[in-house]
Amino acid sequence: MTTATGGTRSRLAGRSRVVARALALRGVARRAPAAPRRILVAHHLLLGDTLMLSPLLKKLRSLHPGAEIAMTMSPVIAPLYATRPWGVRALPFDPRGDLAPLFAEAPFDVAYVPGDNRYAWLAGAMRARWIVAFAGDRPVTKSWPVDLEIDYPQQPAAWGDMVATLAAGPGPEPYRTGEWRAPAHEQFEVPRGSYAVLHVGASSPLKRWGAERWAALAAELAARGVAPVWSAGRGEEGLVAAIGGSERFASFAGRLDLAQLWRLLAGARLLIAPDTGVAHLGRIVGVPTVALFGPGSALLCGAGAFWRDAPYRAVTVEPFACRDQPFLFKRRIAWVRRCARTPVQCPQHLCMPALGVADVLHAIESLAPLAAAPHPAPEASHP
Repeated sequence: MTTATGGTRSRLAGRSRVVARALALRGVARRAPAAPRRILVAHHLLLGDTLMLSPLLKKLRSLHPGAEIAMTMSPVIAPLYATRPWGVRALPFDPRGDLAPLFAEAPFDVAYVPGDNRYAWLAGAMRARWIVAFAGDRPVTKSWPVDLEIDYPQQPAAWGDMVATLAAGPGPEPYRTGEWRAPAHEQFEVPRGSYAVLHVGASSPLKRWGAERWAALAAELAARGVAPVWSAGRGEEGLVAAIGGSERFASFAGRLDLAQLWRLLAGARLLIAPDTGVAHLGRIVGVPTVALFGPGSALLCGAGAFWRDAPYRAVTVEPFACRDQPFLFKRRIAWVRRCARTPVQCPQHLCMPALGVADVLHAIESLAPLAAAPHPAPEASHP
């Protein structure tokens, strides 16, 4: 779970403007609103974590049906919210960019800060009269503008369900495919027939599956009458090129924006992806999704209560000895077990190689049974 970042010098300049404005406005009376009319969710998370805020957004809409709800987010992600799921208005936010449109917003009655508490300062600079965030962030200066700190739940849960506890009251109803309408997209040639999207990119090299395994999985799907199509983000085209025989199948690596990717997933029979933002998008779209977990936690980033009805399977090995870090957004949580090590700290990672092609095929069959292959799977579950 990470926060989108940019150039250090310009980020520092942006933070300085935010802090100065928040301090100047701090004299406004602080009080929790009984019936907020304007609600802000303030963050700058990457795609997967942004999508996992959905339980909070749906809960806020249920609690405050007439309120205006706005959420800051990366400009790259904002087009996904063009159809205003749960009536939420996207506020494109680049810490290196022009902050004037955010500062021009009318005051907010309450702001929720779901991740890094540094964005409590942004909420203050946007004239939020009451700010709610999770307790325990470090350094403590991040939390100075926070009016109410909420402890993380002490019982294991998916992070999306945990975030929803920032707002008092019962959790939201489970997600139903179709309640988030598809955004408009630029036209592109969508594959015909039955196809599966194999998304090979990930935010960390430690989350990537081996090229030879992607090749074997693609061959198995093709043998079962499902055409593999490759997917990866911009700059990750080389990951597809490194897969033996990848040229036999269509590739959308580096070619699609997020709205187009939604369309690609909507027509797919399957999505197979590492624990990354695209896997979370699959749950939103409603495509049967198989997510591959190595260093990440299938509990924290899994379906949880909110997506319990989604066609989704997590492939992981539990427990895994070195998935042992009990930290989430710099908070120590006793039950959390994840790994946020870098490739330098973990040059010989074992968690993703522990996931075999047979494991993935088993998960696929439990979601969307395929025709029998004319030959057996090429590897054992755990080589």
